[in-house]
Amino acid sequence: MSDDALAELSSLRNSIDNIDAALVHLLAERFKCTQQVGRLKASNGMPAADPIRERQQIEKLKALAVESRLDPAFGEKFLNFIIAEVIHQHEQIASTGTGAIAVVDDNAEHTGKHAGDTKHPDSEPEHADPAPDA
Repeated sequence: MSDDALAELSSLRNSIDNIDAALVHLLAERFKCTQQVGRLKASNGMPAADPIRERQQIEKLKALAVESRLDPAFGEKFLNFIIAEVIHQHEQIASTGTGAIAVVDDNAEHTGKHAGDTKHPDSEPEHADPAPDA
């Protein structure tokens, strides 16, 4: 590979790393908000899931995906994954008064698990091999 190609590859990977960092920070902020929603729902006896709101959010995200030239099916899968985690957290908050998303165990970097995590019954199976330069 030429020096120019290596430099371009390095630059692109740095951009990907920056975007990944931004996504993690945005998701952390989103989950802070959804934990507050979970506490509000739990203290008012509301169910963890809100299928009407979830459908509305999925439709909005699919439309945004189309506008952004992103596969809307991917957008839907991504939001479904987030919604499943939010519902799981709301159920935890309702049953224990706390959500585990903000507490990561010491081995989380290697396992991808949160302290006290249990697999959500509707979640996708875990995959061991990440895509290169994902």
